[in-house]
Amino acid sequence: QVQLQESGGGSVQSGGSLRLSCVASGYPYYMGWIRQAPEKEREWVASIPRDGSPTYADSVKGRFTISRDNAKNTLYLQMNSLKPDDTAMYYCAADTRWYIHASSWRSWQYWGQGTQVTVSS
Repeated sequence: QVQLQESGGGSVQSGGSLRLSCVASGYPYYMGWIRQAPEKEREWVASIPRDGSPTYADSVKGRFTISRDNAKNTLYLQMNSLKPDDTAMYYCAADTRWYIHASSWRSWQYWGQGTQVTVSS
């Protein structure tokens, strides 16, 4: 069982930056961020395995950076050049398995409660 707690959401103007954090209990292999905008389906944003390289959705590539500190069991998402289209509830997700299809949001085992990010134009 893995429990996740996000923090760092908020409101920012277009072009601004925010940093999300997620503290995990346990030792998940994969960790990632998934978001859901109002009236839209959940969308995978980025993920990173415990000992590998991160991957990103095309919509955030070059603007967002995912990282993790395994010693602290903490996941981060640095979001730069934010756009109104980035407005969503951002969920931290984790999985103990190494073989998941990480870019499919339905694959993930464990979810946090979410933190709201609002970007105004």
